[in-house]
Amino acid sequence: MDLEDTLLMMPGPVPVAPRTLRAMAKPMINHRGAAFSEMYDNCREILADVFNTRNDIFVVSGSGSASMEAAIGCTINKDDKVVAIENGKFGERFKDIAGRYGNVVPLEFEWGAGIDLEVVEEKLSEGAKAITMVHNETSAGILNPAKEVGKLAKKYDALFIMDGVTSIGGDVVKVDEWGVDIAVVGSQKCVAAPPGLSMISVSERAFAVMDDVDQMPYYLDLKAYKKSADKESTQTPYTPAVPLFFALQDALNIVKDEGMDARITRHRTGAEAIRAATAAMGIEMFPTLNENSSYSNTVSAMKAPEDLSSNDIKKDMLERGIVIAGGQARLSGKIFRIGSMGNCTSRDILTTIQALETVLQKRGVVSNYGAGIQAATEVLDTLL
Repeated sequence: MDLEDTLLMMPGPVPVAPRTLRAMAKPMINHRGAAFSEMYDNCREILADVFNTRNDIFVVSGSGSASMEAAIGCTINKDDKVVAIENGKFGERFKDIAGRYGNVVPLEFEWGAGIDLEVVEEKLSEGAKAITMVHNETSAGILNPAKEVGKLAKKYDALFIMDGVTSIGGDVVKVDEWGVDIAVVGSQKCVAAPPGLSMISVSERAFAVMDDVDQMPYYLDLKAYKKSADKESTQTPYTPAVPLFFALQDALNIVKDEGMDARITRHRTGAEAIRAATAAMGIEMFPTLNENSSYSNTVSAMKAPEDLSSNDIKKDMLERGIVIAGGQARLSGKIFRIGSMGNCTSRDILTTIQALETVLQKRGVVSNYGAGIQAATEVLDTLL
């Protein structure tokens, strides 16, 4: 199958605008020169608005997991307690990273289930240096209560370290207002740049904590990133992936031109359209929500119909030129996920829903063919 004819509707990487791809073909520049410094400053300026923060922001040549590790490795000593909230695969990853550096206190909920804030407070009241949480748990399609966890972290004087990899740039994120000490985003998600970069915001409080850390990472030393960024000519401490920075700058300019309010509305409406369509087809959403949670606005996770593996749905969709995601780890074969992030358009969503209806009808699941596309269209028309 021709890759140019394939539609990526997975929760990252997402389709990248042609102009952003072309940006990577620019002539190479000196990464210690004025041109790179200006580009880096421009990226950080736009990212400040995307993050809603006045904290320092850095761009790391490494995926979101690299910045997750930087956040933990630069703030945690081996005996420090870290409460790690887990209700999906990426919460599990944060827990595992924390366990490499400190004394992790796992706070495990069913994957896809809303977290219990009373349990979170109970753990924090026992003492912890930090708490980690995935804001938008992509593996399960659930949005976790960052604002409320931030309040609890402040109450018990714990650092709040947040994975915003699939929410920042596509949903409401208020780093300063929510008291997020360190927040992370990946380039290949809502920002719609190629994979390979991550962006991280760091509060003054988090930097103060770093002074007491016994053994900082080398490549992921956030104090080194700050030292380089504070130079008269803004730099990164180590050689950056320059072509990816070209692409990031272009993608962020697209974000700026669209405006964050409009971008968030588009992401939310796309997710609502997918949920409306699957409901019309009789497909059940996977997350089990409570008063502290909601469905993700950048990826929708649905249960595979009875007696049908989500791997079969993925396969059938791929034959029609559309890439969706299945379940990870313990959810393999049980759920399928459709992304609506980045530069995803109404046409992309309607194309995906029409193909899904066809797949499910052929599999004997959908009998009211056309109900899904009609439901999605009604929601998407609100964007016009």
